This record gives sequence, structure tokens and C-alpha cells, in this order.
Amino acid sequence: MASAQGMTDHTGHHAMEEMPAPAQSQATPAMNDQAMADEMANHAAMDHNMPAMDMAGEGSGTSLLPANEPMGHGLHIPVGGDTMLMLHGTVWPVYTKQTGPRGDDKLYVQSMAMATLTKPFEGGSFSVRSMMSLEPAMRHDGYPNLFASGEVAYGEGLVDRQHPHDLFMELSARLDLDLGESTRLFVYGGPVGEPALGPSAFMHRASARYNPEAPITHHWFDSTHITYGVITTGIKGRTWQLEGSAFRGREPDEFRWNIEKPKFDSWSARASYALSPALLVQASYGQITDPEELHPGEDEYRTTASIHYNNGKGLSAMGAFSSKNRQPGDVLTAWLGEVNWDIDRHHTVFGRVENLANDELFPDENSPLHEQAIRVTKLQAGYAYRIPIGPLNLALGGTVSAFAKPALLDTAYGSNPMGYTVFARFSLGD
Repeated sequence: MASAQGMTDHTGHHAMEEMPAPAQSQATPAMNDQAMADEMANHAAMDHNMPAMDMAGEGSGTSLLPANEPMGHGLHIPVGGDTMLMLHGTVWPVYTKQTGPRGDDKLYVQSMAMATLTKPFEGGSFSVRSMMSLEPAMRHDGYPNLFASGEVAYGEGLVDRQHPHDLFMELSARLDLDLGESTRLFVYGGPVGEPALGPSAFMHRASARYNPEAPITHHWFDSTHITYGVITTGIKGRTWQLEGSAFRGREPDEFRWNIEKPKFDSWSARASYALSPALLVQASYGQITDPEELHPGEDEYRTTASIHYNNGKGLSAMGAFSSKNRQPGDVLTAWLGEVNWDIDRHHTVFGRVENLANDELFPDENSPLHEQAIRVTKLQAGYAYRIPIGPLNLALGGTVSAFAKPALLDTAYGSNPMGYTVFARFSLGD
């Protein structure tokens, strides 16, 4: 945790300059992140010479989240001078059962480890980031997730399953340069990163923090969060950000231990605006070249919009829309809403609703439903009991899912397919 005399966001950019604390205000060691942020905001308001705090926080890649939702929840370790190392990670054993003719069950482990080293300097900051996962130890076809689709395993398109993440989820660097009191220029990139397209990736949103399943709309909103070859430039103000990326359009292959050859054949642009510290909106557009291994020569034009809310007191939510215009192919749309409520120190409830038109549910060319866009809805609710254990946090919980679908899918999926999970989530930080 950065002190009141040098608080930084996870990129290392100073939120405010060094200042004495007013005599009437005392910060205690037990003060949490939000209380400390509120305390320092009050201090800043007393000194009109102080630059205002940003109204947006950092998400995955270069995406933004509400300022009430800081991403750097892990350990902050000083590494000489004002250089800071941030460590964060999760290990997440999950058992899932998906019912119906296409259902399956599996016990698996999700994992993620992050490290960010940040060095502020006069007029800016420089940071290097890494994020890794041991999920490649799973089978290539990942875990059961009804109505999900995208990427390949064993030479076939994945349907009703969620693929594992790659060993290298991010290897990147970022340079921030001050252009004025509250405006900065940044350059971000690396062999593995995330372009400026869509909302922050699902595993980095507070609204999805305790949900063990990837959204079935993942390949409409944030499937580019692991991209081999990214460079992004942008300008950020106190309430806004404009950015553009060049990146590799092809999705990762099923061999997930290696780093694939970077190239720059696709582009995207994103605008984000913080209406308040609690509310942020983004809109983005990308032209993705040849993303699908099983559909060579087909490009995708993707448009997304989302609104994020976090009241700073345990309630977070997101609503989002996406349109995939495939060339050649149909325009497929998707909607996503999710919410997470930390009721108190121990109890959390969360949920997600998704609606999408998917034409990949029947990859067999002999099926009468092959490449037919079919609209389905997934409704999911979950609960987690949180137990702090020193620097670690343990969350024990589960979810239940139901689906709304047309009757023409009854033969393949059954009349009333369901999904269930139980999990134990160990995390360094939240």
C-alpha cells in the first residue's frame, strides 16, 4: 500500500503530490484502501494548489474502471527508492456440472499470477508487467460451459466449453509522460498484451470477481485480452481517455505454453469517460484480421459499449453491448450484465445475465443448424463466503445457472439444461 505521501495507481503515476496530513485527521494502520483514498481526497480538497485525483482507475491492459474500483489489490512492496513492486494472484479450484445431452462435469483449477514493477520519475513513470497462468496444464478443451464457443482444441472448434488461458497472459511495458497538470501521454505494448478494445477483461472486473465461469459472451467483449503483439498509444485526462492500438488479430492456438509470433495486422480505437468516481463508460471499435483458425480469411469488425458502476462500498456492476460484423458472414450481437455485492466483511452475492446470437453451436456441416445464428440467454446467480487469512483471502461458494433457448435446441441440449459450480478461491489481495 502506498502511503499518504506518495499514493500511486498500479501504473505508478502519482495521484497527488506529497502533502502534510491535517492535524484533525489520522490514518490508522487498519485503514482499508477505500478509507485511505477517501481520506487523501479530503486532504486534497483542503489545498486548492493540489492537482485533482483521477476519476478513473486502471483495468486490464490500458482499459479504465471507476476510480472507486482500484485494480492494485495485491501486495505493494518498495524496491529501493520510490520503485514499487505489486504482486497479485489467485488459485481457484472449481467443480462444475453442466446437465443435458451436451453437458459434462469437471474438477479443474484456474490460476493467475501478476507482477508489476513501477518506477516514477520527474514528469512521468515507467512500468513493466507480467501475468502468467498454469491453466495450460488442463486439457486443451478446458472446462464445460454450455453455449460458450470460440478457439480450437484437438483440431476442432470449441463448443459448450471454455478454453484455458495461456502460460503468458501478459508481458508488457508502459511509459507515461505528463503533458500538463492533469493530462498525460502513454505508450503501452509488448509481445503479449491487450489492445484498446472492449471493457476490462472479466477476471479484472469487480463485478465478476467471484464468478468462476467465463462469460459465454467472452468472444464478443474481451477475447483479445491475450494477444500476441500489441502497441497502444493514448492520451489520458482526469475524466477521459482516448487510445488506439495495432495488434495481431489471430486468436491464440491450442498450444498454450509458448509465445506465438507477434505481428500487427489489426487495429482498434477506444474512448472512455468517467462521469464520476463511481461511474465510467467506454465505447470501442476494432477491425480484427483473420481471428478464427477454423475460418481462415474471415475478418471481424467488432463494436462494444459498456457502463461500469462501483459505489466504493462493495457494490459493483457492469452493463455492456457488442456487435460482431464478420466479413464474410452475419452480424451477431450480444448483451451482458453482471453485479457483485459484498454485503459485509464475509458475505458476497453476485450474478450475471447474458444474451447472444451464436452461429457456432453446430460445427458439423451436415447439421441443419450449421452456421445458423441462434439466440440464447444465460442467467446465473452465486454466493461466496469470504475468510481473510493474513495477506491471503479465501472465498468459498458456488453458482447455479439456467438458460432460455428456442425449442429447436431441445434435442441437442434437453428441455431444461442447468449449470452448477462449487469453488474455493485463494487470492493474494481481493
